[in-house]
Formats: sequence, structure tokens, C-alpha cells
Amino acid sequence: MSNSIEGILGVSMEKIREMVDVNTIVGEPITSPEGTTIIPVSKVSFGFASGGTDLPVQAAEKFAGGSGAGVTVKPVAFIVIKNDGDVELMEIGGKSSPMDGVLDAIPGLIEKIKGFIADKKAAKEEKAKEKLESADNSEE
Repeated sequence: MSNSIEGILGVSMEKIREMVDVNTIVGEPITSPEGTTIIPVSKVSFGFASGGTDLPVQAAEKFAGGSGAGVTVKPVAFIVIKNDGDVELMEIGGKSSPMDGVLDAIPGLIEKIKGFIADKKAAKEEKAKEKLESADNSEE
């Protein structure tokens, strides 16, 4: 019986291997006439089941079994490479949770904080410079 189940599993896995390869997950690049390249990215899920048993027959050993497999390919994003070298990931569909939106906003928030700190520092330096100039003018 074990050889029969191994055969069923082997055939199932081989068929899945034929259907799913790296080009299924990260697709072939598509280039537009303007020079922009788009690369599709997909989520691939697969599963299989198999089973069997020896049948109690006097004359010969009989085996009965079966297997099944399924594959789901779902597009999730596109990698867009513009002709100026800018790369962007464009996700398909909405965010799966509010936390995803928060995590996506963090880089922009960090840039705003850096800009705010730089503005404060520049204003402080300008104020110190003006104070120094007014002190120099009062000495004259």
C-alpha cells in the first residue's frame, strides 16, 4: 500500500510543480513604449489530499485510492519601474487592516518630523544670527 500512496503523492506533487513556478509568483515584465516597466506579483496557494487502502480480496492484493489538488493564483501587486529609475509598489485592493495604513504612513511621518526639526533648527540659527548682528550694531 505505501508504494501506491507514494505514487499518488508523487504524481500530485509533479503536476503542482508543473503548474506553479517562479514566473507564476513574479510575472514576466511588461515594458510600455514610454519606457515604464510593470512586473506583476501574485500570491499562490496550493493544497492537495491523498488517501487509499488495501482491499481485502483473497485472490490478489488490491488497492483503492485517490488524490486531488488545487491551486489558486491571486494578483496582489505590481512593481512599477519608471524610465527615470523611480520604483513603486502598487498594491491591488484595500488594506487588510488599519495597522497596514499606519505602517504605510510611517515613512512620510518621519520625513515630516525631519522637516519640522530642520525648520526649527534653521529658525533658531536665524534668531541667534539676528541677535548677534543687533549686538554688533549696538557696539558701533
